Amino acid sequence: MLAFVTGATGFVGSHVARVLAEQGADLRLLVRASSDLRNIASLKAEHAVGDLRDPVSIEKAMAGCEVVFHVAADYRLWVLDPEEMYRANVYGTQAILDAARKNAVRRVVYTSSVATMGFSSNGHLADESSPVSLENMIGPYKRSKFMAEQVAIEAGRGGMDVVVVNPSTPVGERDIKPTPTGRIVVDFLKKKFPAYVDTGLNLVDVAECARGHLAALEKGRSGERYILGGENLTLKQILDKLATITGLPSPRIRVPYVMALATGVVDEMVTGRILGREPRATIDAVRMGRKKMFVSSAKAERELGWKQVPVDRALRRAVEWFQANGYA
Repeated sequence: MLAFVTGATGFVGSHVARVLAEQGADLRLLVRASSDLRNIASLKAEHAVGDLRDPVSIEKAMAGCEVVFHVAADYRLWVLDPEEMYRANVYGTQAILDAARKNAVRRVVYTSSVATMGFSSNGHLADESSPVSLENMIGPYKRSKFMAEQVAIEAGRGGMDVVVVNPSTPVGERDIKPTPTGRIVVDFLKKKFPAYVDTGLNLVDVAECARGHLAALEKGRSGERYILGGENLTLKQILDKLATITGLPSPRIRVPYVMALATGVVDEMVTGRILGREPRATIDAVRMGRKKMFVSSAKAERELGWKQVPVDRALRRAVEWFQANGYA
């Protein structure tokens, strides 16, 4: 089986590529001319140079592949030009599906996110059937992922063989960027967490998440989406786990929402607009945090054989990897 993988130079994609290689698949990995190749340096794989914003390069790179794993995405909670994110996440997904159709690919597994789910403030766990619309999406990242997911679902229900997976918040090693989740770990290691906000996330081991992608390839139903989740934890619980792993103190001061929002406004204005760098605190991130992003993976458990595992080992691997690679 020749598998085409986008995003293999990144966090989740590199794990997906490794699991495929372990299962004996041949790999063709989409890379940009400017890509950092550290995450795939040890993998036996073809490299096809292309760009999600260049449909011709995608179609050419995908020729002859049997299955596609579209993992690549622009994952940032702040961007100076939001159109960049829509070009990569929405139009890039359409380009992948168009190329897969032209190349008669057997199945496409599209990596979405639980960010597209409908979260409530009443404590109920979100799942694939929770009511949601584009108007519920905060910020260009969530909006672009929601729109891209709709493109994939419509393709799957319109005759193409497309399965959508929705990882919660992956954590583990090889988060080279790092992602916003990885930055929580790095900031904690750098002692930049003097306080916390009352929010919550579902953390999933990135290695398990990668195996869930293969389960979706083998068992998923076309046009359906599957949450790949782990533990539902408050931010305070996550920081307490990191404290246990590292021996560093966990913050005890909880910041009120209004103060956190004010910090986001100032950081975006000064760091983002004036200095042109990505701010550590963003308005969208604070607004998202008003609802705990707790989810249920029951559908994936029933249909894919998904099993939730504790995230302590993944958090420890993340800490050790960031320390070993000079992030902290």
